[in-house]
Amino acid sequence: MMPIRILAGLLCGSLATGVASAEWSGKGRIGGVIARGNSDSATGSANLDVLNELERWHHKLGGSMLRTFTEQETSADRWELRAESAFEPAKRAFLFGSMRYENDRFTDYSFQGTAAIGYGYHFIATEATKLDGKIGVGIRRTELRVTSDMEADDIVRGALEFERKLTDTTLVFNRFLVETGPANTFMQNRLGIEVKMTEALGLGLTHEVRRNTAVLPGTRNSDQVFTAGVVVGF
Repeated sequence: MMPIRILAGLLCGSLATGVASAEWSGKGRIGGVIARGNSDSATGSANLDVLNELERWHHKLGGSMLRTFTEQETSADRWELRAESAFEPAKRAFLFGSMRYENDRFTDYSFQGTAAIGYGYHFIATEATKLDGKIGVGIRRTELRVTSDMEADDIVRGALEFERKLTDTTLVFNRFLVETGPANTFMQNRLGIEVKMTEALGLGLTHEVRRNTAVLPGTRNSDQVFTAGVVVGF
């Protein structure tokens, strides 16, 4: 628990500095969903990402929620919180600290919480195209749903984040995350396109794949979620 507290303290301290020092901007997404995997149904989703940039510091906060009802029963109920702070000592290189917490009712894990620190690099950083790579180490704490046993293991965390402006109003993005350790490997890939209708309002379409390698018999390793909805910038 001590490494988690240290990482959390450092990250919360840097985020608090960002909150007090600059304005935040971000995007909110609300839409309908077609889900295929451990639950097959239609539902609604919400996602929020905010960003704070101040000289060499960059702070990100985000959260998402998926909730589904099938025949008056809840067939999917998942929410996620995430936070990251990055410091750029050089033009392209940066150091980061990240935290992620996920609560998913329909996986073998009641929750997964991770904290990591590492190194990142801006491979492409132009007005039209951005490509960032990140690699780091950290710890993960999980609770098994069936037995309520708690597990803790060391992880390696990697991420690739890509954005491409096709036009002034059209953005394509792909975000890949992997957290791997002895107990489980979690992978998430989110591919999407956004089209601005006005300066603050747009339409978005995303396809998300989530995968856990360690699951019980009868549980699928992967879930896919297709989302179409409204994007609000602020």
